[in-house]
Amino acid sequence: MGRIRILPDHVANQIAAGEVVDRPASVVKELLENALDAGATRIRVEVEAGGRKLIRITDNGHGMNRDDALLAFERHATSKLRTADDLLSIATLGFRGEALPSIASVSRVLVETAEKEGDAGAQPGTRIEIAGGKILRVEDSALPAGTSISIQDLFFNTPARRKFLRAESTELSHVTALVTHYALVHPDKYFELLSSSHTLLQAPPVARAAERIYQIFGADTLAQLLPVAAESPIDHAGLPEPPPWKKDPNEPLREPGFLRISGFYSKPELQKLNRNSIYIFVNKRLIRDRLLMHAISEAYRNIIPPTSFPVVLLFLEMPPEEVDVNVHPAKTEVRFRQQNLIHDFVRDSLRSALVASRPAAGFLAALDNAPVATPSLIPQPASRLPHQQEGTPVNAVPPQEPDSEGVYPADSAFQLTAPVPTPEPGNLPFLPHESAGRFDPGQQIWQAAAAALLQPGEGTNIPSCGGEATSAPDNPVDQTAQLTANIELQRQQANLNGLASLRPLGQLRDSFILAVNDDGLWIIDQHVAHERVLFEKILDSRDTEAVQRQRLLMPLLVDLQPWQMAVFADIADELEKNGFEAEPFGPRTLAVKAAPVGLEGRELERMLAEVIEQTGGSTQESARRQDLSTLRGRIAASIACHSAIKINTPLESQKMEWLLKELSKTRFPTSCPHGRPIALRYSWKEIQRAFQRI
Repeated sequence: MGRIRILPDHVANQIAAGEVVDRPASVVKELLENALDAGATRIRVEVEAGGRKLIRITDNGHGMNRDDALLAFERHATSKLRTADDLLSIATLGFRGEALPSIASVSRVLVETAEKEGDAGAQPGTRIEIAGGKILRVEDSALPAGTSISIQDLFFNTPARRKFLRAESTELSHVTALVTHYALVHPDKYFELLSSSHTLLQAPPVARAAERIYQIFGADTLAQLLPVAAESPIDHAGLPEPPPWKKDPNEPLREPGFLRISGFYSKPELQKLNRNSIYIFVNKRLIRDRLLMHAISEAYRNIIPPTSFPVVLLFLEMPPEEVDVNVHPAKTEVRFRQQNLIHDFVRDSLRSALVASRPAAGFLAALDNAPVATPSLIPQPASRLPHQQEGTPVNAVPPQEPDSEGVYPADSAFQLTAPVPTPEPGNLPFLPHESAGRFDPGQQIWQAAAAALLQPGEGTNIPSCGGEATSAPDNPVDQTAQLTANIELQRQQANLNGLASLRPLGQLRDSFILAVNDDGLWIIDQHVAHERVLFEKILDSRDTEAVQRQRLLMPLLVDLQPWQMAVFADIADELEKNGFEAEPFGPRTLAVKAAPVGLEGRELERMLAEVIEQTGGSTQESARRQDLSTLRGRIAASIACHSAIKINTPLESQKMEWLLKELSKTRFPTSCPHGRPIALRYSWKEIQRAFQRI
C-alpha cells in the first residue's frame, strides 16, 4: 500500500480552518463579508464570552433557498466565481468558498435563511444544524428574508486551538475593531454589535464617512482628522490583453478606469509610535500592505518625526482587474498590478492635501498630544448619562483589561479620552419628592436620566448643566449631519493662512515670538520657523542649481571613521550639488574647502557628521542611500537646522516681522523638517471660554 493518501473531508476542512479561522474575530470577518456580499443593509452581530460561546450574525440580505444553503457548506462552493478568468477581476469580499465549511468543522452551527419574496411568491425558509462538520438536521421553517448564522462553542473539537485564545476582553476588542472598521467603510448600512450584557456599537446609516466617524468616535477625534479626496485616470490596464484565440471579437475594448482615494488623515500634531492606527481599504476590503504604508510615510516625510506615524483612514478604489486579492488565505494582503502607479498616487494625494490644508496646531491640544503607542482604532468607552460631554461618542465599549498573562489587548482604543467625573458616595434620589425643598442641578440631571432610561422612546427632555431643558432630536441622523458640518467648518478655519497678518508683540526669553491677529494669540518657535524657511529655499535652490556657497579661508579638517568615509563617497555628488566642496585628506580625514552660505565652524562639522550618521551605519540603511529625494531632504534639513536662528537670540521687531512674512510664504508652515511644531494658536474662542465670556 502506498504512503500517500487523500485526506478525509473533515480533516481537510480543519486544516483550512487553521488558515482561515484563528480566533473569533476571523469568524466574524468571514460571515460579515458574506452578509455584505449578499446585499444586506442591516447587519447585527452578537457575541458571548468574547465569541468563544456564541457568535451570531443576522442580516437582511437576499438569503438562500434550501439547495443553496446545503451546498454552501461544501468545500469550494461559491456563487461568486464561474471560471478561472474570474479570479483576475474579483469584485466581492469573499470568493474562495472555504469560510463556511471551515468554520462548521470546528464549531456548532445553526443556519436560518430565507430568500426574499420573488415572482413565485414567498418560499419557506431553511433551518440547518451542523456540529463538527456533520449535518444533524435540515428542516423548513417560517423565517424572515435574510440569513442568520449562529456559531457556538468555537474550537470545541480542537482543544489545542482553543487553548491559544486570549482573554475574553482581548477577543472582544478584536471583534469590536473589525465591526467598527467595516462600519466606517459602509456608512450607508446599519451596523449593530452586542455583547452578552450590553450594546457595543450601534451605527444607523448616514450619508457621509465624516458623519460615521462622528457617530462612532465623537467630535474630538473628527476634529483631529482632515479629509482627502483625489482621482486620477489609469493610462493603461495592468492586466495584459488575452491572446487572439481567446479574445471575443464582439467584446468591447477594456477601459483602464480610474484610481480614486478618499478618507481622512491626521494633523501633524497627532502622532503615534507605531503603524497600528493606519487603516487602508481597497475596494472596501480591509488590508495591510507595505507598499501603501511606505507611501503614507513618504507623504509625511519632513512633516512629522521619522520615528512617529500618523492616524490614517484611506478608502482606495480601482478597477478589480488592477488588484489581485487571491494571495493570502485570510485575504488581508493584496498585490497591485501597477505598484509604482498606486504608490505615487497615494503619496502625492496625501502630500497635496497636507500642503493645501496647512493645519494649525492648537496650544491647548498640543499640551496633551505627545506621541503614544495606541494599538488600534476602536470606539472609546462612553457613558449614556448626561455627564457625557458634548461630542463624545454614544457607543459603549468595555474597558480594556490585561489578560491572564498581563498583556493588554492587541486592539485597544485610539481615543482622545474625556475626563471622567469623580463618583460621589451616597444614593441618588430619583423621585421628585425626595429632593423637594432644595435645588440641585446634578440631581435634576440624574432624575431626567433615569426617566430617559426607563422610557427611551419618548424623547424625554434632559436639563443641561445650566438648568435649561433641551429636547431630544426628532431625527438623530439629521442631528449627526448638522454637528458634523459644524465640526468641519471649525476645522477648516483652524489653518495657517493668516500668518501674513500676524503682528509681533515681542519675544519670550529671546526664544519664542509672541504675535496676534484676529484668530487669537500665537506662539512661534523662532528657530524651527527659520529652519522651515531655509529648508524650502535650499530645496528650491537645489532644483534650480542656484545654490550659494562660500569658500573657506582655510580648509576644515573633519575626522571620520572608515565606514563614514565609505558613506561620504556614496553621497559626495549630492553634497556637492548642495554647496559643499570636500575631498578625502588621508584615509580617515575629510577636507572641506567650501560650504553653503550660513554654515561655518563647528556647525559645519556637526552638520556633516549628522548627515553621514543618518545616511549610513548599517546594512539596513543601504536601500535608503539610493533614494535621492530622501537624501536631498535629509541634507537640506540638516543644513537648515544648523544655519537657522538659534534660541536665546534677541530679535529686533523688523527681524521678527521678516521671519513671519517669510514663514507665511512657505508651502508647509505647520512643522519643521524634523517634525516639531512651528506655531501654536490660542484661539479667540478658547480665550473667551477661559475668561468665561462664552
